[in-house]
Amino acid sequence: MRTTLFATSLLALAIAAPSVQAHQAGDIIVRAGAITVQTKENTSSVKVDRGGLAGADLGGKATLGNDTQLGLNFAYMVTDHFGVELLAASPFKHDVAIKGTGLDAANGSLGSLKHLPPTLSAVFYPLDSKSAFQPYVGAGITYTWFFDEKVGSSATANGFDNFRVNNTWGWAAQVGADYMLTDNIMLNGQIRYIDIDTTAYVNNNALGVRAKVDVDVEPLVYMVGLGYKF
Repeated sequence: MRTTLFATSLLALAIAAPSVQAHQAGDIIVRAGAITVQTKENTSSVKVDRGGLAGADLGGKATLGNDTQLGLNFAYMVTDHFGVELLAASPFKHDVAIKGTGLDAANGSLGSLKHLPPTLSAVFYPLDSKSAFQPYVGAGITYTWFFDEKVGSSATANGFDNFRVNNTWGWAAQVGADYMLTDNIMLNGQIRYIDIDTTAYVNNNALGVRAKVDVDVEPLVYMVGLGYKF
């Protein structure tokens, strides 16, 4: 539904596009707006990594919550149709739960973490540079940096500590569009898929074990905002 509304809005803007000069070789574009990470995690079962039960499969899975932050794009047009783009954002914060195992904390809640997914992409703009409506597609690489992993108070009371998540490289793909309001100011909307495969670890001191779970986050990332062309 969200994707359909996004596409419909872009079509309406294209029909109403005024005659202004859009992207050209040498342009620098800065975009800012609200960016939402909608997680669609696919996880392995939770396994005991260390301790007396090492190798035991506890079943269950890990889950991550969604979050919205400030998103930033920095793009440079190499030609009228090709550019390079860097995605940045303020840190995303996700609630983390472990469910369906013998290690469940209070209602499955484990704690929280933060992450940053800087993403570098090559971007293709198919339309003529005179078109005010500029759809684009892109693909690139991403490095997801996890930090500030915290175990919640309820989980701590159940013996959990030393929660950490591995940083990871992945790939990303995107579709989006700029709509030029003037020669320099634009509306922007974009949807990205970012590949995030990582492993999370947590200790349970009450049982004397460390557990691990492999997580394929597979988020869809939505951003809507404004841009300025220099």
